[in-house]
Amino acid sequence: MIDREEQLALVRAKVRRARPTPPETVAASLPVAVVAVDVSLPHLDRPFDYLVPASMDSAAQPGVRVRVRFAGRLVAGFVLGRVEASEHVGRLARLERVTSAEPVLAPQVAALARDVADRYAGTMADVLRLAVPPRHARVEAEPARPPAGAGSPAAAGAAPGPPQELWARYGAGSAFLRAVAAGAAPAAVWTALPGPTWPAEIAAAVAAATSAGRGALVVVPDHRDLARVAAALSASGSPHVVLSAELGPAERYRRWLAIRRGHLDVVVGTRAAMFAPVRDLGLVVVWDDGDDLHAEPHAPYPHVREVLAMRGLREGAALLVGGLARTAEAQLMLRSGHAHAVTAPRGQVRRCAPAVRAAGEDTEMARDPAARTARLPTIAWDTVREGLTRGPVLVQVPRRGYVPALACVQCREPARCGHCAGPLALPSQRALATCRWCGRTAGGWRCPQCDSPRFRAVVVGSGRTAEELGRAFPGVPVWTSGRDGVLTRVGPQAALVIATPGAEPVADTGYAAAVLLDGWALLARPDLRAGEETLRRWMAAAALVRGAGDGGRVVVLADAGPVAVQALLRWDPAGAAERELDQRTALGFPPAVRMASLVGTGPAVTDLLAAAHLPGQAQVLGPSPLETATGDGQPLARALVRVPLAAGPELTAALKAAQGVRGARKAGDHVAVHVDPEQIG
Repeated sequence: MIDREEQLALVRAKVRRARPTPPETVAASLPVAVVAVDVSLPHLDRPFDYLVPASMDSAAQPGVRVRVRFAGRLVAGFVLGRVEASEHVGRLARLERVTSAEPVLAPQVAALARDVADRYAGTMADVLRLAVPPRHARVEAEPARPPAGAGSPAAAGAAPGPPQELWARYGAGSAFLRAVAAGAAPAAVWTALPGPTWPAEIAAAVAAATSAGRGALVVVPDHRDLARVAAALSASGSPHVVLSAELGPAERYRRWLAIRRGHLDVVVGTRAAMFAPVRDLGLVVVWDDGDDLHAEPHAPYPHVREVLAMRGLREGAALLVGGLARTAEAQLMLRSGHAHAVTAPRGQVRRCAPAVRAAGEDTEMARDPAARTARLPTIAWDTVREGLTRGPVLVQVPRRGYVPALACVQCREPARCGHCAGPLALPSQRALATCRWCGRTAGGWRCPQCDSPRFRAVVVGSGRTAEELGRAFPGVPVWTSGRDGVLTRVGPQAALVIATPGAEPVADTGYAAAVLLDGWALLARPDLRAGEETLRRWMAAAALVRGAGDGGRVVVLADAGPVAVQALLRWDPAGAAERELDQRTALGFPPAVRMASLVGTGPAVTDLLAAAHLPGQAQVLGPSPLETATGDGQPLARALVRVPLAAGPELTAALKAAQGVRGARKAGDHVAVHVDPEQIG
């Protein structure tokens, strides 16, 4: 039973809830907050105005996280600015709360996010998810101090002068460093010399920027390059912070906050660092811009090179696009006059590069007629044998595994699983053939074409190669480096190192020799960038070998005719990039044109094209069916739309507007729009 007093208390509570609460007064100064709302719908990709309650006046500053009511639900957002009045004629909603008073979104990063969204036909909300890491309240509450991943704080304020001797080997290298040290904003495409010095050269460029009192941002493809550059920065005395997606969420946010608060002005990281809020940015560096790890896999799919180029222009920072090889995009920057080349004279290149031979050269074919069909011809065996007398030898294998592809021994038909039609492979010497898709063993397999029960190897992987070479060179240690385990370094002693592309460890004294196996497997890939990517992978491996003057030798198992092979033999990445750009210009492919890939169900792609007011110069290729399907089994299709470079902004605006029209009428199937895709196969 409820007594009378309790009944009266309940009645009074109901009355209080029924009475309208007086509206809270708004801020006296700049009462309107401009908010970037975390909503990815293209037709709502614009800032919205909200009233700032007086209680939130001091906290609701530009850059802070807030919660607002949008379309009847609470969503997150960032305050972009405060203004006196809104252009909206209706009633404004109020900020619900300030999530944190920490101004995490820097103004320059917000402006860059807008540029990136427009460049890639995406939304600012999607870009901001990439740019600003998720909040950790505990980390925000920690006392401000340099993060654990920083360089030595004792070196702060003692920025050394840029060492000219490293960059003096390049024609315009010293001039570039002088311009950076003077606070200028030059743009350069740097073709690095083979050898172990490129991390130190990046550190010297960073020192030039810090000597002018400005910050620097270096983005590399993976954690191994990250470790090498960080070590070079530490050796040069440059205080820095390492920022990558491999850090835990809390540690990444801790370091990111240290950058935002201005504790450190030099950042080196992987793709996740391209939006790092470095203050007074003086230099941005992207190393090995052809690596596909620089392409963001999430919408709107920005590329590090393009983001840093836009950032350099917006913030008045110098741009350095470096690598052992050169991409067609970097070559276009040179051809258009947007950047200048930093390359070494041919004599210097010959002193640093190893001697490279191709197994398919005419002289080798005359000496060894079986070289064209043998997986390890005589020249390769001789190179390995001689190299092992002087140190470690690197063998690059394009495929991992033991035997990753099988075919019928009689009719050469690819061997496929009887259950799911997936490709069959041999995981080890004594294992049964297994499907790479569903994992079922293929006991009792027979070829559906000729009824033969026997397989043959189509491609030999790194595991089988290590086994074969281990038997051929008994007593020599054999190390493997690949997806299942990546080695970082190897010692100077004789050893065989079998590695897949991108997983080659660094030898302490350089490799005595290297053999690049199965060149056809890389060159024959059905991809626009096959030749460029093959040369990049070969040069990355060959650059780990000692120079020709120190006895370094490289053998590539490929015919000598293709452009990529010739460029490797002459160590001429600039010439290969020039030819690659000429070919793409003639064919009408990026970067000579602006191209957008539209992927979705056939009706959805057709609907998007119909809704888009494409530029008059636009050419539509497709839609054509793809081999993949949606989660519910509907087949996917792809259309390619290309326009001249000058019409690129018009194309992206048209596609984004069409996405907005479909979003507003709640069209069912999503269409992924990818501007200048990395792979067009």
